[in-house]
Amino acid sequence: MTAFLPPARRNPFRRKALAASCGLLLLLPAQSPADWLHYRGPQLDGISDEKLPELVAGKSLSPAWKSQLGTGTSSITVAGNRVYSMGNEGNQDIVRCLDAKTGKELWRHTYPQDLDRRMFEGGTAATPTVDGNKLYTVSHQGDLFCLDALTGKPLWHRNYLKDFAGRRPEWGYSGSPTVDGNLLLLDVGGIGTSTVALNKATGETLWKSGDDAAGYGCVKPATLEGKRTALVFKAQAIVGLDAKDGRELWRLPWKTNYDVNAITPLVFGDKIFVSSGYGTGSALLSVSGGKVTELWRNKSLRAHFNTPVFWQGHIYGFDGQADSRGALVCLDAATGALLWSDKSFRCGSLILAEDKLIALSERGELIIGKATPTGFKPLLQSPVLGGRCWVQPAYSGGRIFARNNQGDLVCVDLSTQ
Repeated sequence: MTAFLPPARRNPFRRKALAASCGLLLLLPAQSPADWLHYRGPQLDGISDEKLPELVAGKSLSPAWKSQLGTGTSSITVAGNRVYSMGNEGNQDIVRCLDAKTGKELWRHTYPQDLDRRMFEGGTAATPTVDGNKLYTVSHQGDLFCLDALTGKPLWHRNYLKDFAGRRPEWGYSGSPTVDGNLLLLDVGGIGTSTVALNKATGETLWKSGDDAAGYGCVKPATLEGKRTALVFKAQAIVGLDAKDGRELWRLPWKTNYDVNAITPLVFGDKIFVSSGYGTGSALLSVSGGKVTELWRNKSLRAHFNTPVFWQGHIYGFDGQADSRGALVCLDAATGALLWSDKSFRCGSLILAEDKLIALSERGELIIGKATPTGFKPLLQSPVLGGRCWVQPAYSGGRIFARNNQGDLVCVDLSTQ
């Protein structure tokens, strides 16, 4: 399987934004640490700063409301009382804004886009990113929109293929746009335009860098050796770029079958963690003197496309391929040693809030349990979705938001359980 450039389509930029009248009367609240503004959460590490309500062990979890988003594997972002996600219906992508308390649709933005099943359900893959009063979305074909987060009105639009000569990965673009200061960082995959930084307000190109084919994760900004660095897990390497101008600082080759490097790099202190599936495994990296080195590498955690989390010296994640027997595992971050492996959940995705893992199994079970290196014992475990669930959940305002690939969305309000 190789990356391909899709044929041009007629009128690919026709779009429509509908706003509910009640939404026009509201103002977006000031963003707080409880907001889940990016696919990987407020700090792009899969961790919420918000505490969990007191939970009763063994109690069944019941959704407060349900909605249908359309086909896709886009996750959920939350700002105040507003929930954002995407899906595909009738060969149209639909960006939706919902009321967090009720699930009522406040507005939608649509544009023509094929479903493109791509050996799974297809549909949208990237997650909307919230920054102040703006919302950034990207389709699997590279249509990038900046929308008014209050109304859904398009503010500006770029296209990865037409504007940057991007090379679409085999399974489509799935990396969510990353905001860092005034920059919007994108993994486009073009020759000379592999990584692109735009002015987040206007869409103007500020810099472009490299020739690597794109990966499937998000650009991760971090400060390493005192320099703001954009970490990009490309199709065949992990690359560190100077966030100021895109100059390449270092790179490490990383080969995975079918070029599926799909997680977003984890950064803790001066260390970088990467992982990929198809039997490849994981490594801990260190940057010193402008060079990157491996501190350890093993196959104890082979993350297919859902990014693990780092917590108190340990790495928690799902090992193995989607649609196969997997395991929830814990590694010692310093050494890579496997501390435990729980095969009862198959594959899935997870985030962390307070000291608790919030996991969604591939079969639709929502699982909450303390993150500890001595083993995993679920505090709560309930089926909340059917179908196939490849999508990382989100947590904000005491609510867990989870969806399946067919687009069924549930909101579980932990304060009422």
